[in-house]
Amino acid sequence: MPLHVPPAPAPALRSVLTALGSPTAVREIRTPALRTARQEAVPDHPLPLHVLDAIGAQGVAETRLAGWRFLIRCDERAVAAAETRLTPDGWTFSHFFEGPYIASTERALRQAESAAQPYQARLLSVPGLYMLTLWLHGDCASDGTTGRPDPTDLLIPLAPAPPGIAAHRPHRVAELLPVLTLRVAPAPPPLLGSPA
Repeated sequence: MPLHVPPAPAPALRSVLTALGSPTAVREIRTPALRTARQEAVPDHPLPLHVLDAIGAQGVAETRLAGWRFLIRCDERAVAAAETRLTPDGWTFSHFFEGPYIASTERALRQAESAAQPYQARLLSVPGLYMLTLWLHGDCASDGTTGRPDPTDLLIPLAPAPPGIAAHRPHRVAELLPVLTLRVAPAPPPLLGSPA
């Protein structure tokens, strides 16, 4: 089945294209692949990046959209990623980065292409576990900016995954959520005398 990727906001894409044209942004210390690229760097596969800050006993609270992530391709392979974020003035470029999540995201997207039903591709970050997943959301008509993981949605943990969670093994949200609930530490109670 085809994988649906919601269109990124035009200002987010423009900010990435502007950054790719900026020698200062491309020559950052953390992106040697962009500095040494011999082919044109092109943004591809924009994915909304959602953050799951808390998992309660009742399930998943709303996720919050933290930005859009674009894979950056040079000569048919992803060598880096660009992240954008929403500011009071609109979508803006945040930073380029490299690392294992680039190849892992590509691999998870290839896996998702072979799914038996259509899904909308998103990224879901679980900061409490230092975990990033490809979130395959069942509502393909959504704009990708709101919503919560549905029990029947799929999560594909990206590598490196937390200990005890296999990377690239698709899990239904209903199956993985109880595992995550046990691992994510609840927020500490407020100190006495401090505002709640």
